[in-house]
Amino acid sequence: MIILTLNCGSSSAKYQVYDWETKDVLAVGIVEKVTIGGSFITHKAKGKEEVVLNHDCPTHTDAINLIIKILTSRDMGVINDMSVIKTVGHRVVHGGDKFTKSVIVDNAAMEAFTAMQDLSPLHNPANIMGIEAAKKVLPDVPHCAIMDTAWHQTMPPENYLYAVPTEWYEKYQVRRYGFHGTSFLYTAKRAAVLLGQDPFRTNVIICHIGNGASINAVKDGLSFDTSMGITPLEGLVMGTRSGDVDPSVPFYVMRKTGMSVSDIENALNKKSGLLGLTGKHTDRRDIQAAAVGGDKQALQAQHIEAHHVKKYIGAYQAVLGRVDALVLTAGVGEFAWFMREKYLDGLDGIGMVFDPQKNRISCTRNTETCISKSESKIPIFVIPTDEELVMTEDAYALMKGTYDTHTHFTYSFQSRDYVNKGRAEGLKSDLVKNPELERIIARPR
Repeated sequence: MIILTLNCGSSSAKYQVYDWETKDVLAVGIVEKVTIGGSFITHKAKGKEEVVLNHDCPTHTDAINLIIKILTSRDMGVINDMSVIKTVGHRVVHGGDKFTKSVIVDNAAMEAFTAMQDLSPLHNPANIMGIEAAKKVLPDVPHCAIMDTAWHQTMPPENYLYAVPTEWYEKYQVRRYGFHGTSFLYTAKRAAVLLGQDPFRTNVIICHIGNGASINAVKDGLSFDTSMGITPLEGLVMGTRSGDVDPSVPFYVMRKTGMSVSDIENALNKKSGLLGLTGKHTDRRDIQAAAVGGDKQALQAQHIEAHHVKKYIGAYQAVLGRVDALVLTAGVGEFAWFMREKYLDGLDGIGMVFDPQKNRISCTRNTETCISKSESKIPIFVIPTDEELVMTEDAYALMKGTYDTHTHFTYSFQSRDYVNKGRAEGLKSDLVKNPELERIIARPR
């Protein structure tokens, strides 16, 4: 049985093909520059070399058709025909407060996603287009929506309500929703396994840091607080998003410049963050190279980003009371050791003592590592996220009728014996290149 997962952005379509019987990833890839011209697909099938092909995709339907063509092709494909795909899991960024778990997409769900487009104008329209496009190509299988916001529906009112007029919430659903929920679910469950604890008696702080970034305080296995808000704009300094700013800043700039609401929204979402601070960079590797080369703006941008991360870690330790582990994940959290160093430096006073040497060794997506010193009261884990696996398991369970909220549902990766076959193979190569990695691998207690 084959399960396809899709993550459609405004100009992209990311996919994974998973064989449920062998518990193995057959292929992954992404179509980029969808709708804007110059589109191309990057495709990696198991046991084959990665390929990059130019192919115009003026719509998401064209992108889905291209994916299907590649997946079933003789040279690059991994399946004979589409009949082997039995369900499709779709990432939906904003589910509002209507969804506390993943669902099979029906007309009511599509209407709800459409109604919430104002809450997520940069994400939900693309997610909806992806679902509609996939349904045209695969009309006879269940299509399942896995919401970023569902994980955070356990937050108490004091953590999700803003101190604004109550009618804004009652009439317009203005509240904190939080995002990256699928990643937080995976890493929270894996952290509990590594700690050897009941997941619902485990408190962790998780830093999901990529181009988009947020931090989650997890209390007794449930989302308790998170840095992103009604949209993914609030919180940490990100690649192009500002993160926290004084709410009066947009009004001040509008008065000074005559910028419109849409101009300001675009500036805060697409021209701010690290791009705004450096004037040209969003990739942490480029910023690091510039900083090492003496670029003062790049160095300052790193300090500003790290400062915000530290503030949230400290705040979430205060609200949790007891912290069993600190977790770093996503592209930057997993690979950018130089940024982890800046995030973690100086946290000794709150019981988080990282080991600089271990930190530099940990640069892999193929295993979980521990980068804290032995005297650290709170272990520091780097846990590579696996959002696609969560989407795959949700989609399968929904199709079979066995799915429920994560408080009443057990994932395969919650087992002490869980092994990701693809990552296990990749780890062999990593250990050949970097034998020291062996000594920092985090194993279940």
